[in-house]
Amino acid sequence: MNNYGNNVQFQVYSSGRKSDLPVSFEEMEQLAHEQLDESSFYYIAGGAGKERSMKENRLAFDQWKIVPRMLRNVSERDISVKLFGKTYQSPILFAPIGVQTIAHPNGELESAEAAAALKIPYIASTAASFSLEKIADVLDDSPKWFQLYWSNDMDITASMVKRAEKCGYEAIVVTLDTPMMGWREKDIENAYLPFLLGQGIANYLEDPVFCSRLNVSPKEDIESAILLWTRLFGNPALTWDDLAFLRKQTNLPILLKGILHKEDAKLAYESGMDGIIVSNHGGRQVDGTISSLDALEMISKELKGKIPILFDSGIRRGADVYKALALGANSVLIGRPFMYGLALGGKDGVMQVMKNIIADFDLTMALSGQKSISELNASLLIKESNLS
Repeated sequence: MNNYGNNVQFQVYSSGRKSDLPVSFEEMEQLAHEQLDESSFYYIAGGAGKERSMKENRLAFDQWKIVPRMLRNVSERDISVKLFGKTYQSPILFAPIGVQTIAHPNGELESAEAAAALKIPYIASTAASFSLEKIADVLDDSPKWFQLYWSNDMDITASMVKRAEKCGYEAIVVTLDTPMMGWREKDIENAYLPFLLGQGIANYLEDPVFCSRLNVSPKEDIESAILLWTRLFGNPALTWDDLAFLRKQTNLPILLKGILHKEDAKLAYESGMDGIIVSNHGGRQVDGTISSLDALEMISKELKGKIPILFDSGIRRGADVYKALALGANSVLIGRPFMYGLALGGKDGVMQVMKNIIADFDLTMALSGQKSISELNASLLIKESNLS
């Protein structure tokens, strides 16, 4: 049990000094925009098409109102969660985000250090700027998962998974919604894709199977390695039957990320997957999709209690975490907020962002009359359209 939010709040007040970074997500985003070059900023901040899906992710949270309960003895709270047999201190994880060196020179190594210090599960991306081995070294015994972009070369896919398992990663997160890059207008206007500059492909450059497909090593001919990457990234030919191949490669829990349709959620369950992540990739892949929160509401009605349901896309504050958990998520992933913290303050910036969100969530839970995550459910919320 804890009173995390109270402690963080009192520490800030008693310090007698202003926060190193803005507490407000919007102010952080604006400051990051001022400090990063246009291409890097919009690669992080931008969405697909007209960015309607990205906006809808936020509007969906605004549609739900918390209805607090009183006199519930919330002097002590338990915000821990259990996933795949392990207990974590809070329901918040690091979302898998690639090519973090566009925000900070040390990229994933800084955010991984923050995750290790906070003991928050870190999901390392296939598209990281540093290899999964180097990130694992920084994380040491801190909880870590590996996010897989499924290559159209099955041997490379198998190699990545086996490397992750060997390095102590505890789960495999397969991103399904990116068999190819979405239509991102800002990136097109800026003619910017960091992978074509050799950023975000470290896991390929250090993969023995990938390197075996080259005539010379990437160190000798990086251009040929980048060209090969463009041919092998993504696999639009995948079907549900291919999940059997992945299951043969590892005994680790496998989660499918990018699920929005309740029938796909059912198929994941029926295929023997260990969990799903309801996500529209932060609005970065298909413009005009259903918001992730609306999808969560439908999916949790079908699968709550049968399979762990994680959630991302649009979470900015503690109240958002509360709403997602109340609507059926077992845990949530934080993306853009920690990237802005990384851009503005490296490891310390990431730590501040994540601690703020956890504290905000803890206080929201207490002030809404709930002392345990297990108490959160949809009856504690009301949709704006139902208000009269």
